[in-house]
Amino acid sequence: MAASPDKFFHLAALRPARPVPQRVATLREPEQDDAFARLIGAGIARNHFGEHLALRKWFATPEAFEPSCTVLELLAHNRNVELTRRTRVALEDPTKWLFLDTETTGLAGGTGTYPFLVGVAWWDAGGLQVEQFFMRDFGEEHSLLHELASCLERRPVLVTFNGKSFDWPLLENRFTMTRSIATPKLAAHLDLLHPARSLWRLRLGSVRLIELERHVLEAGRLGWHREDDIASAMIPQYYFDYLRGGSCDPLVGVVRHNQMDLRGLAALFAKINGFVAAQTCGQGSVESLDLFGLSRFLERRGAPERAHAVCSRALDLGLPAEFLSRARRDLATLAKRRGDHDAAATHWLELVSDAQDGVHACQQLAIYYERRAKDVRRALEFARLGLAKVQRSRVHTRDVLATARRARLAKQFAMRIKRLENRNKASLDRNAPILLNAAAK
Repeated sequence: MAASPDKFFHLAALRPARPVPQRVATLREPEQDDAFARLIGAGIARNHFGEHLALRKWFATPEAFEPSCTVLELLAHNRNVELTRRTRVALEDPTKWLFLDTETTGLAGGTGTYPFLVGVAWWDAGGLQVEQFFMRDFGEEHSLLHELASCLERRPVLVTFNGKSFDWPLLENRFTMTRSIATPKLAAHLDLLHPARSLWRLRLGSVRLIELERHVLEAGRLGWHREDDIASAMIPQYYFDYLRGGSCDPLVGVVRHNQMDLRGLAALFAKINGFVAAQTCGQGSVESLDLFGLSRFLERRGAPERAHAVCSRALDLGLPAEFLSRARRDLATLAKRRGDHDAAATHWLELVSDAQDGVHACQQLAIYYERRAKDVRRALEFARLGLAKVQRSRVHTRDVLATARRARLAKQFAMRIKRLENRNKASLDRNAPILLNAAAK
């Protein structure tokens, strides 16, 4: 019996999409009644899925640069996955990088959130080439996603700012929901939010891109400013007003905001590259807090030796008082991990009197003197001091977890003290005959 035309419709929609051809869409002039396209200077891009607006602009700043292979490995480091040869080759070729930033109909994500403006950028002719895709209504989403997939096929190293948590998962979801455009396969995804947070949050507090531009990237020197920038929270409302026939003027600010984010993202990559490469070699002047942040970043990215050297430099430069104990604790932990137990004990001794880390320091010193230095009496001294600190710290609190943690520590110290006292007593008993014989002589 002949199958009806719609019988296998759903199965056909689930077949793998065909590869996206590597080409750049040709733009045509917008119609006279397309006021927004003419206002921003965009053209009409067309493919077999339909049309969308496309705006192309080249910027002289930030300038292209030569990336450090060491920095790239740190940024791409994954404790559980070894970098493949394809990933390494793509990372080391800046022509394969694509900076990406989206403007969406909401900040919560989910299936009802659309990326109505997608901005991409790449290094070209010594500067930054920016291309933005805009959908004038939701029916243009397939056309927009098709062009984005083509861009990612040519440049499969994605660079974002919080894109691993928001932009890329949202786009992956939109690609899947089209059921006709395959989700592009990335060679690597470098997200700069967490490195920036590690490097500059201690000094700046906020690591929003606009704050980084102001205090880290020297935006004035690069020749741009955001004095008339729009509030990110208002962007979805501006787009919905446009869809309802409202003024398109606020969306001009949205397009410029997206351009500035892309330029800031590229400049931030260059800044992180230069800063990490210089400081891991001990070059250049720097804020001590930035060095301390870098040491923590290096430790998390699997470079403990460099982390120890950078943290030591931060201490030598002079950290604010509230960060001293954290830096010494990090140095002690790093020294212990590399097997330098004597150096670790030196750092722990400096923390014994610290209100926050004193108990942990006593615990580590008790372990060190018992297992490494073989000094039972010294180990017993620090175990007793640690127990006294835990007992003094007991206050009335409704924090059940804190109470349980103190009780567990007190029990551990008590058991250690009992064991050390028994060892000390046995040692005294063994030495007693020797002392008696010596006295008799």
